[in-house]
Amino acid sequence: MKRFLSILSLLVCSALVCAGQYRTRDYSDLTDSETVRAMRSHIGYLASAALEGRAAGSEGELEAADYVREVFEAYGIDMLSGPDGDLFGIKRDNGDTLVSRNVIGVISGYDKSLKDRYIVIGARLDNIGTRTITVDGEPLTRIYNGANGNASGVAMMLELARMLKVNSVMLKRSVVFVAFGASLESHIGSWYFLNRSFEGADRIDGMINLDAVGRGQGFYAFTSSNADMNRILNRVNGTLQPVKPEITTSEPIDSDHRMFYASEIPSVLFTTGLYPEYGTDRDTPSIIQYDDMERELEYIYNFSLSLVNGEAPAFRPDPVSPVTDSPSGAIPYYECDILPSFLGSTDPKVFLEKWVYAYLKYPHEAVRNGVQGRVLVDFVIDEKGKVKDVKVLKGVDPLLDAEAVKVISASPDWRPARHGGKKVRSEMSLYVEFKLERKKNR
Repeated sequence: MKRFLSILSLLVCSALVCAGQYRTRDYSDLTDSETVRAMRSHIGYLASAALEGRAAGSEGELEAADYVREVFEAYGIDMLSGPDGDLFGIKRDNGDTLVSRNVIGVISGYDKSLKDRYIVIGARLDNIGTRTITVDGEPLTRIYNGANGNASGVAMMLELARMLKVNSVMLKRSVVFVAFGASLESHIGSWYFLNRSFEGADRIDGMINLDAVGRGQGFYAFTSSNADMNRILNRVNGTLQPVKPEITTSEPIDSDHRMFYASEIPSVLFTTGLYPEYGTDRDTPSIIQYDDMERELEYIYNFSLSLVNGEAPAFRPDPVSPVTDSPSGAIPYYECDILPSFLGSTDPKVFLEKWVYAYLKYPHEAVRNGVQGRVLVDFVIDEKGKVKDVKVLKGVDPLLDAEAVKVISASPDWRPARHGGKKVRSEMSLYVEFKLERKKNR
């Protein structure tokens, strides 16, 4: 019942955050205090004494896995693992088998040529568990709650899943979310996922690992010095962000990204690094810096969009990675070194809010017939910043489709994108939402 009420609370928070996503809120509004409250709720449960430190194979790890599955389902994430998780066993020296599990969810991409390619976002689920020590001759059990190691990473993954689900219309590739079981047992969960469980392992284009992201003196990105991953990080760092990670060549924490690297999959670890309470029973929810987590989450969300929608990073990239142009001869939006901007902002939601929804007229006939939905529109911003080649990729109704094209075609000039130091044609796709207001009962 306690977990059910927690999930219900998260659903209410999610509804408040998601309402009016494109019409009335900008991105900073999306990640407001509701997100902090959600992360506080996640960490509060996962790092509670009741779960006894979530040791691999323990009842606490099982409860944590159930919680992650329930939150995924509450957020509308499709599950790839069953109600019991994706089970695997670890043979012990004494002949016993430790049973653990991964929890796996997915958001499908919309692009026909890329939806069967994957970006994996993962976080370690387990922690140390409990230890019994003797104090003044009396046994004393200590719980290693693992709030920052790694309830913080799981909490951030859950909220990142929610945000990407809300904006799933923007995702070209499919995104797979994994809470890795038995990570402290030599990363067995991530090894099992890559080598035994996930059938699309050979189609994973990149991996984002979240471990210990709630406590520390910095914010770091570790890529094992992968040139393409570093290039994507630098591109995102070149845009307006609430916080920017330091790209480090020294691995801050040993975590599941290592298994992906061993499988020659470009990977990035986001972390705030080691901290005084690491591996102790003082790693409790009270040490978490939630406001910093919120800013880190916004950055990782933007990075995720760039990775999901852009050119696949190579494990051993050439000195300059190629950029694949679209059939229109334009560079995809997220592949530009400097993104095109509207009214000084590179966030497409500003264009939707300040222009599209400000001048969109709901066709009267569509209102009479109760027609509503989302129209997916593709367009090009040329080297002079003018909007060209506006077309409907996924229509709802001819009336709504025509209105969406009309408003976007009439857009004022943008500041054009740049790539390789030159102004270039860039291409983007956006959903324009037509939503009828419900009449209030009197």
